[in-house]
Amino acid sequence: MQENLLNQIDLNNIPKHVAIILDGNGRWAKKRFLPRFKGHQEGMKRVVEIVEVASDIGIKYLSVYAFSTENWKRPVLEVNSLMDLLVYYVEIQLDRLKKNNVRVITLGDISKIPAKAKNAIIKACNETSSNTGMVLNIALNYGGRDDIINATKNIIKDLELEKINLDNLNEDIFKNYLYTKNQPDVDLLIRSGGEKRLSNFLLYQTAYAELYFTDCLWPDFKEEELFKSIIDYQNRNRRFGGV
Repeated sequence: MQENLLNQIDLNNIPKHVAIILDGNGRWAKKRFLPRFKGHQEGMKRVVEIVEVASDIGIKYLSVYAFSTENWKRPVLEVNSLMDLLVYYVEIQLDRLKKNNVRVITLGDISKIPAKAKNAIIKACNETSSNTGMVLNIALNYGGRDDIINATKNIIKDLELEKINLDNLNEDIFKNYLYTKNQPDVDLLIRSGGEKRLSNFLLYQTAYAELYFTDCLWPDFKEEELFKSIIDYQNRNRRFGGV
């Protein structure tokens, strides 16, 4: 099935920037009478697989919503488990990321996450900084509104320092103050788990993204689902407000 779907993909029309909202881990575990942690654990395995497949088929930027600014509202035990999983997978997958020439970048305010997780992700960013392949954006303590507010504050500071001119401020300059600085806007946003909302993810960057929603829970999201989303994307007419 994977080969059949892959053959339907136009490799010359791969979305440059794909963003994924990884939803459904908890429901996947609940259906199997397992603790939520097991769902997150299985979901992390899918991230590892999808990163590799995305890199192989030519996606240049992949953004995954790992932990939002709102996720702090979850039970402390679940938050701690998520952070421990992050450390575990970043550490054991770092050599694989380097081998695949993937560059890791974080989106969000990582100063507020636990030290062990922060150190692990900083290490991954530093040790892959010279890689020239796919960019893997890991959104940690990230919120789209926070991204825009943070950018606005920094623009005001630079206006006061006369580093930029208000009359010259445009979309290109504004985008350079976002966490995704120097990256293209999102072409395709995928959300697993059946919900149909953005949940505060990359709000500015998804202005003209194609949205793909699937009922497939994230731990069940294999490469076939990624291929289906890309085929769907390639069958759309992207007009960007034109005719």
